[in-house]
Amino acid sequence: MKLATWNVNSLNVRLPHVLDWLTANQPDVLCLQETKQEDSKFPYAAFSELGYHAAHIGQKTYNGVAILSRHPIFNVQHNIPNFDDDQQRVIAADINGVRVVCAYIPNGQAVDSDKYQYKLRWLAALNEWLKTELAQHTKLALLGDYNIAPEDRDCHDPAAWEGQILVSPLEREAFNRLVSLGLNDSFRLFEQPEKSFSWWDYRMMGFRRNFGMRIDHILVSDALKALCVAAYIDKAPRKLERPSDHTPVVLELNAG
Repeated sequence: MKLATWNVNSLNVRLPHVLDWLTANQPDVLCLQETKQEDSKFPYAAFSELGYHAAHIGQKTYNGVAILSRHPIFNVQHNIPNFDDDQQRVIAADINGVRVVCAYIPNGQAVDSDKYQYKLRWLAALNEWLKTELAQHTKLALLGDYNIAPEDRDCHDPAAWEGQILVSPLEREAFNRLVSLGLNDSFRLFEQPEKSFSWWDYRMMGFRRNFGMRIDHILVSDALKALCVAAYIDKAPRKLERPSDHTPVVLELNAG
């Protein structure tokens, strides 16, 4: 079973890239973030033609998350229960015996901003909800754009980013609290090349110079950890014309 996550930064712009990537890579599940379109605009038919079921929750211009699956999708959940939020950032579903949670965690803007406080509240609510989800689903995967680089090695220049969003101590603590629930950073289960990143700023030739961050993650429960066989970042889509600033992160598992 192959799981993948990709912040596409507008499905209106990146749909051809996504369709080509699905055709070439044939993941069982692809989680998308920042679709930036209302449900009525979501291209269900285009994905169906490739053999993919789809579940989506979105809004105009901002946010939006989707799960694409070659297997039937059941028990879809929109957003975090009991958390008052008008931003469409979470969708979850049962797929082939796995509880798949697709999340677009807030960016936070700056550590002295209201948006940073919203990010911390959002992460706390996610943590509380996942406690319940993990109690009900031993096989669970949390995929998405976390907007957190968990360690200094996940940032191209830790000194330059010190004290800023994505790497701040409180964000990293929130990430570690998710891990403490019984989730595992699947990318780090395997030996990886140094300076492995999933996001590069469009400015300052960020991708060409590999000035990036690893902020897109697939965390898996212990039951899934035992089945993991490979994890990698596919940089090829970032080289395309008009790419997303993120690229797909992939996890391969044995059937179990």
